[in-house]
Amino acid sequence: MIKHLNFNDFCDSFSDTYKNNFTYEGKRALFDYLEQYEEDTGTPVELDKIALCCEYTEYENFEELQKQYPDIKDFEDLKNHTLVIEVDNAMKTDNFIIANF
Repeated sequence: MIKHLNFNDFCDSFSDTYKNNFTYEGKRALFDYLEQYEEDTGTPVELDKIALCCEYTEYENFEELQKQYPDIKDFEDLKNHTLVIEVDNAMKTDNFIIANF
């Protein structure tokens, strides 16, 4: 059984425990990525917020990422190691999401 969600439903699913894992803009970027993935592959994605929070991490900037991954030299190096989802936001921050590796 599949229930189609809109962005608001997706945001609301990140309740109390998981509400700070992604910014609002990060949730939008992740939602858009997952929708595009479904469209490109024809494979529906099950909404599992715990899995999403384990599989993806949002960083405020590259320096924050390097604290966990000091061997990553630059953004291109990061893209060679994992999926990077850029967060487009009105706040003009450097946020991005990666698939954890």
